[in-house]
Parts: sequence; C-alpha cells; structure tokens
Amino acid sequence: MTPAARLAAAIDLLDALEAQPRRPADATANDFFRARRYIGGGDRRAINELAWSVVRQRLRLDWWLARIRCRPTARMLVAAELLLDQGLDLPQVLASFPGGQYAAEPLSTLEERLLRQLDASRGGIEGLVHPEMPEAIRLDLPEWVLPGFRARFGDRLVEEAAAMEEEAPLDLRANLLKTTREEAAAALAAEGIETRPTPFSPWGLRLPQRRPVTQTRAFTEGLVEVQDEGSQLIALLTDARPGMRVVDLCAGAAGKTLALAGAMRNRGRITACDVSAPRLEGAVKRLRRAGADNVERHLLAPGDRWAKRRAGQFDRVLVDAPCTGTGTWRRNPDARLRTNQNDLAELCTKQAEILAGAADLVRPGGRLVYATCSLLPDEDEAQIEAFLGRHPDFAPFPLAEAWAEAGGIGAPPAEGPYLVTSPARHGTDGFFAAVLQRQPEG
Repeated sequence: MTPAARLAAAIDLLDALEAQPRRPADATANDFFRARRYIGGGDRRAINELAWSVVRQRLRLDWWLARIRCRPTARMLVAAELLLDQGLDLPQVLASFPGGQYAAEPLSTLEERLLRQLDASRGGIEGLVHPEMPEAIRLDLPEWVLPGFRARFGDRLVEEAAAMEEEAPLDLRANLLKTTREEAAAALAAEGIETRPTPFSPWGLRLPQRRPVTQTRAFTEGLVEVQDEGSQLIALLTDARPGMRVVDLCAGAAGKTLALAGAMRNRGRITACDVSAPRLEGAVKRLRRAGADNVERHLLAPGDRWAKRRAGQFDRVLVDAPCTGTGTWRRNPDARLRTNQNDLAELCTKQAEILAGAADLVRPGGRLVYATCSLLPDEDEAQIEAFLGRHPDFAPFPLAEAWAEAGGIGAPPAEGPYLVTSPARHGTDGFFAAVLQRQPEG
C-alpha cells in the first residue's frame, strides 16, 4: 500500500471506532481488518500505529480542535495528529491527502482553512501539550479519575500518567504444564525471538520489542501464553497448589485460570466461572493448547444454585473483579474515552456483590484473593475495607508472607498490606490484589 492508501485506511478505521464508541477498539479493529484481508501485516501495523496514536492522544487533540471551533471528525483528528504530534509542516499535511484511488480525499476548503488556523494557534509550541490546557488534559486523563489517581500516586502522578501513554511491553508466561521458563526462552530463541526474564514473576518472559509470537511453535504448542507480568502476579499470589480445590470466579477467557493450572501441575480441581457463555467458550481452545486437564467451566446464571451447593468447599477463591480497567490504559487507550464516573459507581456496587458471594465459597482456613486491573482506591482498598467490616471472619493475610510462600522474586512490589503495581514504578499494567484468609473453625 502507498502512504496515501494507509492514511485513507487509518481514517476509515477511526470512523469505524467512532461508530461504536462503547465497544473496545481492538475488537472493532479486528473486525475492520478481517473484512480487509488484502491488507498485509506491515501495512496493518502502519495503519494501526496512526489510528492508535490518534486514540491515545484523543483528549488533547479534541482540546486543540475545540480551540479553533472544529468538530473532531476522523479526517481532522488525523490531520491534527500529523501537524501537532508527528511534526509535519502544513504543506506536508496537505500533501498527505492527495485524492485518487485508495487515497484519502483532499481536505475541503473549510478543513484546510481550519488546519491553517490550528497551525497558527499553536504559537511555536511543539507537540500537543499546551500550558493553557486543564491539568487532566495535559496528563491525558479524564477529569473524573484525577482525585483517585492523586490519592494513589501523590507526587508521582505526572510520572505515572506519562508511563500510561507509552506502549505496553509484550509479556509471556511459561506454561509449567509443558516447560520451564528457561526452556521456553530457549525455544523462542531458536525461532529468532529473544526474551528476558520478568523481574517479579518466576514464570514471565518479556520481549525487548514486539514480535509475532502467536505464529511461533512455542506458542502453538502451548509452551507460552501472552500475559502481562502484573496479571501473572495475581495468579501467583493466589498460591494454588497441587491437590487444592480452586475457583476462578470471574474467569473470562481463562488467562489466570491457565496460570493456576500450571501452578497446580494439573492436580486438584479448578472451576472457571463467568457470566458470559462466549467468554467461557473462548477459553476451550486455550485450555486444550495448554494441556490443562484439571479445569471445569461453569456458567453463572440468575437463579443458579451452584454457589449455594458449594459453600465453604474451596481452598482458594480468586475474584478478578470487573472494573474500570484504569491500570491497563497504556494497553487500551480507548478505554479512557469509554469509561465514566457512572461506570465507576455501577462497578463498585457489582464488585461488592461479587465479593460477598465469593466469601461463602471459601472454606475455613482458606483464602480469598480479590484483584482488579484498576488503580482507583474506590475499587481497591475501599472495597476491601468495606468487605472486612461486613465479614469479621476474614482478615488480611500478610503480603510478604503470601509472596514468599508463592515463590515471588525478591520483595513484593508494594509498600503496604496489598499488592499494587503500576506502569512507571514496576513496568507492568496497574493491578491491585488483596489476600484475605478466612478464620479456621474453633
């Protein structure tokens, strides 16, 4: 594809994303490229890079376009991105819209005039950040998360916000059912993919640069799974051991379930639960590829008596709760546009309900692990404090002790009683986890 054709495709992709604002962008992009199989891998990466650079900087781009009273269409967002963030001068931007077959149509007279206004309005400022921007826009964060992020990060807020704008690394987890971390690294190296061990997870490998891992034999034969190191640490802290009865209550497509199966060496029993049948069905292929034989799936439905019949039977209950996903915004930059204060309130209510149900499943002396991929205290510490107030038979299990028992590397990445990871400080997505133990009987 020519550069002009790539530009046109990026604009079409942004139009598709705009048409489904509440749907995850990666799902829409997958459908977009599935319908255009003629677009090769290199062109696809170039198109994604441009579209995702717009999505990642959307809050700031909207501010600039509002400054010249311009509606943020896909064409103008791309033009503004090229002009302000990618540093093209105005003639270069105008030349990027040449028209003709497969190329983006030329900018209209009005669009060109607005672009000239935008060029003049930046007043010698390079890049997208302007001193007149509100704090939230400068930090590329929605206004509603600022209080929670400030409470979480304090004087590190600017550093953490900047880290959330960077591209996330590609982390893999060695599947202990088939290999070791060292053997998995050697298998990948034999296929030309170099990795290095992750600093906290004993199972993890990190790629210095993104590579098509899912096309390797190491992946197709189930030696490795794609999983952020922070997510691996949640499974690690669950401390699922051979012979235990374990439930992954919000299993989704079973990423953490697979890690639990590896830790248990296929001995014992894991029940992967979810309210979504498609997500549970999607887990089947992954479980089969990994060789996980000790997993059963259960669809949670209204009126379901499964939980009541199994009260007090599980050694470990993992609640990877639905949340705002603020800890994964560097990986899912569109989520900061799709989530709002109302979503936070609804999710907090749902989290409390799930925690209450999960508590009944834990046997006396067993452990409940509550986790989110959120960095907002309302979804994390506040949920645990409220839960402990309602459930005096549970108490926090010391993080350092849980970390050592589970085989974490070095000291746990946390300063308090709970695990908290963040992009700037730990190089992982942002995760929270609390290990709670139910008091033994008698």
